[in-house]
Amino acid sequence: MEISKTGLRRAKILELIKVSGKISIQEIIEATGCSEATARRDLDSLEKSGEIIRTIGGAIYDGDRSMTSEVSFADKRFSHLQDKERIARMAATLVEEGDVIGLTGGTTTFLIAKELKKHRNITIVTNAVNIAAELVEAEEIQVVVTGGVMRTKSYELIGPLAESVVGRINITKMFLGVDGVSQEHGFTMHSELESRIAQQLIERSSQVFAVFDDSKLQKSALFTIVQLCQVTGIITNRLPEGWSMPECGDRQIEVHIAASETQLGLS
Repeated sequence: MEISKTGLRRAKILELIKVSGKISIQEIIEATGCSEATARRDLDSLEKSGEIIRTIGGAIYDGDRSMTSEVSFADKRFSHLQDKERIARMAATLVEEGDVIGLTGGTTTFLIAKELKKHRNITIVTNAVNIAAELVEAEEIQVVVTGGVMRTKSYELIGPLAESVVGRINITKMFLGVDGVSQEHGFTMHSELESRIAQQLIERSSQVFAVFDDSKLQKSALFTIVQLCQVTGIITNRLPEGWSMPECGDRQIEVHIAASETQLGLS
């Protein structure tokens, strides 16, 4: 079967990304002679296939589909944005007046923070400086920042100072951002020190909800935070056919699906 011009162009783009690890829209235009709009459509198509991750102005290679590599907050902020926004809106509906909310760093938890700006009389505890900055003008919300040393890729505060603060805080509901979710390794993160802060926040929380879009499913980062059975529930946009949360003794893990209108059959 003859491969179409579109298929050949996308194969060339993917090969360029594999060689250098990343590519910009301008580099695609120069390499293939296509328009900017075509370059963006090609990257959208390659992202849907799971082979790349879209970034601002280009893309990076996703590598091994089962083991993720760390991507900076700035580069992944707009990846799967609509799915993350729906997840954030659903998470915000679980928050009640008087709650103390824990937020780890991450693109989805950042969007949850934006949604929670509409709430009143809640406290938000976070180790992510960008989340704290987003909430600075939310007068009806008390914000507690852990302190610590900031990791530039994630804007999360880590280390002994952060751990000592978290160890003295009581949290009602926690929203856990993750880098990977698999039945073998549970909820995972790239950074050991970020994982340790997340584990402490979990220990101090009455309820814990892992929040992630479906691109994180069946993938693992280096460090396990907790196993699947150790959370109250998950909030995601889609679970693949045949994928389910495990049976966890005498309790059931809550599964909240923030589906799109297309998934709901409303389009």
